[in-house]
Formats: sequence, C-alpha cells, structure tokens
Amino acid sequence: MPRRRRAAFRAGIPVATALADLAAILGVAALVDLAYYVSVQGDIPAVSTSGSFELSALVGLFVLLTNLVREDYSIETLLSDRPHLKRAATVWVGAWAIALVIGFATKTTQDYSRLVSLGLFVSGLPALLIVRTLALGVVRRAVTPASASINRIHLVGYEEDIARFYAHNDAEALGLRVIGTSYLRRIDPMGDEASRRAQMSEDLDLAVSVVRFLRPDDVFILVPWSEAADIERCIDAFLRVPAALHLRPGSVMDRFPDLKLARVGRLSGINIGRRPLQAGELFLKRTLDLTLALVALVLLAPLFLAVAVLIKLDSPGPVFFRQKRYGFNQQPFGVYKFRSMKVAQDTVFKQATRNDSRITPIGAVLRRSNIDELPQLLNVVLGEMSLVGPRPHALAHDRSFENRIALYARRHNVMPGITGWAQVNGLRGETLTDLDMERRVQHDLHYIDNWSIWFDIRIMFMTVFSPRAYKNAF
Repeated sequence: MPRRRRAAFRAGIPVATALADLAAILGVAALVDLAYYVSVQGDIPAVSTSGSFELSALVGLFVLLTNLVREDYSIETLLSDRPHLKRAATVWVGAWAIALVIGFATKTTQDYSRLVSLGLFVSGLPALLIVRTLALGVVRRAVTPASASINRIHLVGYEEDIARFYAHNDAEALGLRVIGTSYLRRIDPMGDEASRRAQMSEDLDLAVSVVRFLRPDDVFILVPWSEAADIERCIDAFLRVPAALHLRPGSVMDRFPDLKLARVGRLSGINIGRRPLQAGELFLKRTLDLTLALVALVLLAPLFLAVAVLIKLDSPGPVFFRQKRYGFNQQPFGVYKFRSMKVAQDTVFKQATRNDSRITPIGAVLRRSNIDELPQLLNVVLGEMSLVGPRPHALAHDRSFENRIALYARRHNVMPGITGWAQVNGLRGETLTDLDMERRVQHDLHYIDNWSIWFDIRIMFMTVFSPRAYKNAF
C-alpha cells in the first residue's frame, strides 16, 4: 500500500474509535431521553427539554479530549496490555465530575432533569465499555503482521544484539513487522583508528541504502549504550533518512519493561520505577486507611472480645502475638496478630507449615478465615501499616530473600499492608521455593508501580469476597 494510504489508514483507526465513543454517549442520551418521556409524560416531544443532548455532548467532549491527551485512541495503545476498560471507566467518572463542577459554578444544574442525568450516567458507562471492548477486538483482529496499518521496522546492530532482540521479543505480538535487518561488523580493537572508522562507515552506508530502499516507519538502533561512539555514528547516519529513529539500551529494556522518558526540572532521564507516593497520594491513602481502620475497630470490638476469650480458653498464653517486621524504608516495627500457635520457648523463627502441630484448634480457624490478621488494624492506626500493601515478612525471611530475589527490597518503598495484590491472588502461606517468593514479589511490585486509590478499594473488596484470597490460608 502506498505510504500516504497507509498513513490515512493508521489515522482512520483512532478517528473511528473516538467517533464510536461519541456515538455511544449520544446514542445512550437519546434512548434515556426517549424512555423518560414515554414513561413519565406518555408522549414524545418534538424537541427535548431535559437538556440530555447538551449534557451528553459536554461529557462526551471531556471524554474525547482526555483520551486524546492520553493517546488512548492510538493504535499502539489499543494493541497494548493496558487496563483499557478501567481507564475508560475512570475517564467517564472524571468527565461527569467536571460537568457537575461546571454546572455548580454556572448555576445551571437546574436546567437538566435529574432523572435523565442519573440515567445517562448509569447507562452511559456500560455502553462506553461495550463499545471500547468491540473496538479493541476489531483493531486487534484488523492490525495483523500482514495489515497495512502495522508499523514496519528496521533493525540495526551487532549480530548478538539483534539475536537478543529476537529472543526476547515477538514482533507480531508487539504489533510490528520487521522488514529489514542491518548487521554491523565488530571492529577489531587492535586495528588502527582509520581502518575502524572506514569499516563502520562502510557498514552504515550500506544500512542507510537499505533503509532508503525499504522505507520503514521506524529504525531501531540496538547497539549497546556502552558503545557510545558507535551509537553517535549510527545516529548521524540514520538522521538522514525519513524514518523515526529509536535507541534501545539492550538488556536494560528487558529488565524494566515500563521504561519511559521523564523530566525532573530541566533534566531528562529514563524512568525505570516510580518514586514512593506523592504527598497528595499519601494523604488520600492515609485518610482512607485511618477512616476505615477506626470504623472497623469499633464495629469489630465484639468479635475481638469473643476471639480473645476463645484464645484464652483454647491454650495458655497471651491473646496477641507481636513479632518484629520491616516496614516502610526497612524500618522495624512490631506487627500485631491474634495468637494462633502454642507458646514456645524456641526463639529461632520457623515458618508455619500446613498441618503444623504448633497451630491451636482455634488458631487454625482464625488463620483460615484471616481473622488472625485483624489486630493489624492497630498498626494501621499507629501509622506503621496500611490496609493495602506488600505483606510484611518475618525479619529472617527478609534477610534471606533480599539476597536471592531480584528487587525484593523494593517492596519496602511503600507502607506494608494487612492485605495485598499477591494475597488476593492466592500467593500467601508457606514459601517452599524461591519461585514461590518471586511470584509474590512480582505481584507486590506490580501494585507499587500501578497504585491508585481504586486499586486499593478493589483489593479490599477481593480480600473479603474473592475465594482466591483464602487460598493457602492455614
């Protein structure tokens, strides 16, 4: 397909997706308006007086502008593994919040039917999600390695770097088609500088000629960043061809798949991980934690009393069990739990196992139901823990796994939690192998890098209602 037609085809997909969103919003507004007048007034007026069209158009405008700014309509985004439906729902709620603020500020909320507005808000979200799901399905079926809209790329680098690219990347799964490859010969380090420059120039001239002939959309330079001089020569050579030019820093990209360019002040750099929560995020999370923890402690006071009595009747020893754990920034604190084991004199830590003889009859019930974790609400009130976060492990575990599991210590970049993303996915209990802990750590790091207040609420909901949250509890 000619380049202009390909460009038009690629531009048409985002436009069609945006129009589909707008059509869904306006279509729902028309149906809600029709249902309102038929059910309430018994007739269909020639012109709507509920203001549903104006309101839906305003909300639709906010939805489209937000998605355009976030590039949610681009082919690359539609083909990515982002949580598309969650992002669409967030935009929908945000657009309505802005519309309400504007209506309140301009004193125009009385111009719209409250019943119609509520119906539009409730009905519009599922309609938008359905349209987005259909759009994702259509785009992912249409954009195949053989389609005209897929990005055509050309690889340039040393043989081992190009081989590593193919080993770690599936071009088709990434929505790409590799149309050419240019190999650079390794320069003899013992050769003179003139010979080395001549060999590199020869390889680059040939590569540029191939790129001019194939006319790819993008050129990826896979030369390792340690070869700074060679990268400079590649950049100088390929800036002369009409294609987007990309640098890919080898194995670093494979270790941190969410790399992105970020600016701090006037300084640019590659961001490989988000910092701990910002002040506003911390305030929001702490407010939610403190509010829910205090309410839970009041409501659960009778249960606490009943459990305390049962523990004292079941076996001699204290009601609460307190053990040192590492919290935020690896600061030690004492975590509270209902005692579920017999009191032992042995000070050496030994992880609980399935059918552990140390677990009391009441303790087994407490552990299976997660009730033994409830006293950690006190840690939340004291500011030592959060309701949601990576679960704190015993100090012996921390010291052991920190040296064996990559990025294990990064779990301490946020406050530990009573529950977490790993736990609601069944990753809890005994860790028999390093692989068990690696899976848990991967989920904890996913939580850290994708935190939102809605993510916390989702995890809390799953903690109570998801069967997986009780898996491996013993």
